[in-house]
Amino acid sequence: MPKIKSNRGAAKRFKTTGSGKIARRKANSSHILTTKSTKRKRNLRKSTVVDSTNFKQISKLIPYS
Repeated sequence: MPKIKSNRGAAKRFKTTGSGKIARRKANSSHILTTKSTKRKRNLRKSTVVDSTNFKQISKLIPYS
């Protein structure tokens, strides 16, 4: 069987953690930042884990990472 190509867009956006979960960055942190509170902007800097409902789809896009 040939190797599966990983989706390059997904490979740049998602990383696999040591425990096998998939990490992602949070949205809404690029512009219109004046209306957002300091606490909200600070929490948007942190990465988070992909939800369990999307885990299967994303793991198919990045099979070897």
